[in-house]
Amino acid sequence: MPTDPWLRVHVKAGGSIEKVASASMTVSGSLAQWQQWSGLPFDSNGDVDVPGALVPVHCDTTHDHAVYAEPNVWIRHGVNPHAA
Repeated sequence: MPTDPWLRVHVKAGGSIEKVASASMTVSGSLAQWQQWSGLPFDSNGDVDVPGALVPVHCDTTHDHAVYAEPNVWIRHGVNPHAA
């Protein structure tokens, strides 16, 4: 069983893990935009931990750009044609 509680719910309900989407949701913007959105400085290269985000935001000061790429897990559920 998966360790993630939400994935466990799906597997217990009969779903099967199909694959990981490493960049299911991607948000990119200038450093000024990320500063405005998060209230954080985004003033050094590398990963920045943003409260509430699932993964760090990658900051590139040389190119005035930061990217958040959130992963996701695809679960397949069968369809029951007799369900109400």
